[in-house]
Amino acid sequence: MMLRYALQTIRHRKGGFLGALLALMCAAALVTACGTLLETGLRGRIATERYAATPLVVSADQNVHRTTVKHKGNGKTKVKHKAKPVAERAWLPAGDADRLRDLEGVRAVVPELTFLAQPLGLPTGEGAAGPPSYGHAWASAPLTPFALTAGRAPATGDDVVIDRGLAERAGLTTGDRLTVQSTRAPRTYRVSGIAAPDGRGQLRQQTSLFFSTAEAERLAARPGRVSAFGVLPASGTDLGRLKQQVAHALEGTTAQVATGDDRGPVEFLDAAGARVKLISMGAAMGGTSLLVAVLVVVGTFALSIQQRHRELALLRTIAATSRQIRRLLGREALVVGAVAGVLGALAGLPLAGWLNSRFIDTGAIPATLERTAGIFPACVAVAVTLIGAWAAARIAGRRIAGLRPAEAMAEAAVERARPARARTLVGLVLLIGGGVLVAVLSILRTEAASTPVTFLAVVVLATAVSLLGPYLVRAAAVLLRSVLRPAGPMGKLANANIRGNSTRMASVVTPLTLLIGMTCTVIFIQPTLGNAALAQAREGTRATWVLGAQGPGVPSAAVDAVRATPGVTAATEVVRTTVRVGLDKYPAQGVTAAGLARTWDPEVTSGSIAAFTADPRTAAISELAADRLGLHPGSTLELHLGDGTPATLTVAAVYHRGLGFGDLTLPHELVARHMDNPLAATVLVAGDASRSALAASVRRFPGIAVLAPTAADRLQADRQQENAEVNYLAMGLVLAFTAIAVVNTLAMSVSERLKEFALLRLAGATRRQVLRMLRIETVSVLLVAAVLGTGIALAVLTAFSIGMTGSAAPAVLPLVYAAVVGAAALLALTATALPGRVALKARPVEAVTSSQ
Repeated sequence: MMLRYALQTIRHRKGGFLGALLALMCAAALVTACGTLLETGLRGRIATERYAATPLVVSADQNVHRTTVKHKGNGKTKVKHKAKPVAERAWLPAGDADRLRDLEGVRAVVPELTFLAQPLGLPTGEGAAGPPSYGHAWASAPLTPFALTAGRAPATGDDVVIDRGLAERAGLTTGDRLTVQSTRAPRTYRVSGIAAPDGRGQLRQQTSLFFSTAEAERLAARPGRVSAFGVLPASGTDLGRLKQQVAHALEGTTAQVATGDDRGPVEFLDAAGARVKLISMGAAMGGTSLLVAVLVVVGTFALSIQQRHRELALLRTIAATSRQIRRLLGREALVVGAVAGVLGALAGLPLAGWLNSRFIDTGAIPATLERTAGIFPACVAVAVTLIGAWAAARIAGRRIAGLRPAEAMAEAAVERARPARARTLVGLVLLIGGGVLVAVLSILRTEAASTPVTFLAVVVLATAVSLLGPYLVRAAAVLLRSVLRPAGPMGKLANANIRGNSTRMASVVTPLTLLIGMTCTVIFIQPTLGNAALAQAREGTRATWVLGAQGPGVPSAAVDAVRATPGVTAATEVVRTTVRVGLDKYPAQGVTAAGLARTWDPEVTSGSIAAFTADPRTAAISELAADRLGLHPGSTLELHLGDGTPATLTVAAVYHRGLGFGDLTLPHELVARHMDNPLAATVLVAGDASRSALAASVRRFPGIAVLAPTAADRLQADRQQENAEVNYLAMGLVLAFTAIAVVNTLAMSVSERLKEFALLRLAGATRRQVLRMLRIETVSVLLVAAVLGTGIALAVLTAFSIGMTGSAAPAVLPLVYAAVVGAAALLALTATALPGRVALKARPVEAVTSSQ
């Protein structure tokens, strides 16, 4: 019976349930999109290209491992094994191939070299728009397999074979000259041939350049090592059995054996690393979206049930029990939730596709990680929507269902003097919890740890505002009384409405507060960190000029030419990577020692730069790293370099400017020889040489520019802005959902006041006066929400700034903040004006006598 009555209620009150349907549908779409990203990170396929004709690939272990043994009191031990990926490609000893060649079923073992090889100065200028470019030895062409379509194989160190995709994009033919920037100085080669995958068109995710074996080994700069082995089986060999034999033969080495889809992560290391990032982003977005959705959906159902207070009270007076009321509300919510869940899940699938493509466009994830479009996230979204709708309805209807009939009718006529005691208590607990989160945020020193706490604190504090909203609205009404007095009778009436309907107004304040608080936090968190990092980098850079490159980096030969320029006193090469100390990841830079004190000042607090430059087995570390690792000058620092190679260094200096220069500073030669791209990211030049003299010295190196330190700062700011775009995109959907909730809640709040507006019209108020009263109410509510949202964002950002930068000075841009509040005001005024005008179209007498 309750289900039938619920369906009838929904049929006759479509407008009242439309707001809840919209909120739930947006929530389901968000959960589906975030779930799809999470599933892609967990199960997304990385298809191989280079190793398409190689059933079995042997590569080095790309992880750092740690095993811990915990002894329990009962005599038992617990062993934990953890692994974390390294940032660069790990290489194998070339001699490992000897273990495999004589195995039964092995037809050939093909060594693979994969290294940086970027074409420069292409005739059409379109090479930069193509996929990433890598160099290989022509001897490894059978791994794809590549076959010549024109010309001949590279016979000397001056020859190169290019793939057909590059030849078509750049308009190159055999005999043309092509300059290639690899790990060494740029060199011009003769295009001896053009190749393409045999019978497969061309590679979509990469460009391949093939050199002679000797030249490839020189460019790879890893003597005696290879990036992988391709094992080609003899005809009729059982691949599973051969894999076991190969794995057995390689026991005691770091080699790993991959077949099938496992070959893709070996080829595309960035895609394998992107899985972890996508899991992290999907979980963070999904968690934040879920918290926001719960807050919004509960508020929407609370407003919807509040609008039906009189109807539910009448049901209580005609003998409906509390259980029946709860069952009615629960079934209504399940019906609305089922429809919203299905529609939202269907909308979430294309939303996930769009979000995935945007992440690829911004460089957050590579195109080689294929999106997984399974049904599981959609099913989870429907289930979450159903459970969330049912729970929200039960929470919102708990009070009306528990009242005695007479009390229910009394509360239907006049709003309660004060909120329920339980609501107030929970609100205070959440307020204290939000304060604790803010306090914790102020002592977190890493971005990975502080970012989720930041957004969680905003949601918790906004939830506290939602629960304590009636008190806050009444207090605001008292403060606004004198402000609204000059507005005349409509101002007094608006103030009386705010004070007398504080619960309804609080349901409007909550999404506005969340929108303003969350938006300000999302927008200003990156500048807070970025500005501090830029300031430290600017203050610590003593160089007169900075060399930058449009291509992969500045080669050492160009730096040598700069050092030979009259007037140059020092030129410091800087390479950047990520290292592991234990399993923890730290940003690191490698710098050349000669003249370092003339170009770089990290504000050393203990130890000295002189001690760092005097010994190639030393390191300088930031105060944050020293504090986390418990190190000081003279301590031993054990780490794994970018490719997983272990290294033991001595701490020579501790410096303050870790945000600007990274947590670890290591010798350049040590870092560069364990990087995929050993070219300098920047070169700091000290001395009185002119820009024109420096430009002349590097003229033969394409793409290198001489910049003032301020211009280099702008380039770094641009790179930080690109990273910030990923965060804006990730949280933009949550903000869009919150904006929809604002419009939805305001429209619902205005639509229920049809009789109120009609009575004002019958009492002599004109339509214009009623709309003016509505605008005054909206502006007043917006002012309250702006104060609360700004306060939440300012508290959270200040704590974030203290923890991450040591300064209680978040970067708040006044014009951007004004734009945020202005956009919220535009949404609020539009969402009240349009339904208000619609409500005022009805004749007052008909509106008063109509049934709700």
